[in-house]
Amino acid sequence: MSLLAPEKPAVTVDMYSMTVPVLVRALKNLSHLLDKAEAHVEANGLKPEDMLGARLIEDMLALVNQVQLATDTAKGAVARLTGVENPAFADIETTFDELHQRINKTIEFIKSVDRDLFTGAETRDVTLKVRGGELHFKGYDYLTGFVLPNLFFHVTTAYGIIRHKGVKIGKLDYLGPR
Repeated sequence: MSLLAPEKPAVTVDMYSMTVPVLVRALKNLSHLLDKAEAHVEANGLKPEDMLGARLIEDMLALVNQVQLATDTAKGAVARLTGVENPAFADIETTFDELHQRINKTIEFIKSVDRDLFTGAETRDVTLKVRGGELHFKGYDYLTGFVLPNLFFHVTTAYGIIRHKGVKIGKLDYLGPR
């Protein structure tokens, strides 16, 4: 068994339910984390760019990039699984407000895609262009072996950066409301 190709469940899966609610919740929780970071910056007289440009370590991407990649992962997943056009967002955000707008635009796009378009997505061929070539998946494997781990990597890394910068957040901030 490959990490990128988990075994398919013996039951029928609802790709919409495995995708849209999960992506939206993760992005809303990411927005909540940004709210906490922004409040910390304001309360402590810090420069917003110091928080937004923060990294866990030199060779990792900054907080702003983690948000961009989380949103790119989410909107790209919905587009690829349903066959709709993936909206292009320029990576030009430099403020908390701009990052919130990007998250909101992503959530609006995800919610706008008709649930019926997810029918058969588990067996749909998905090709992802990456540095050095292409990755080929069936929809279920793409969602469970690539999209969700990738999304949560970027949200978790954003959480780690924000926490590392002294913001008082905890596991429940990451998990969000029920």
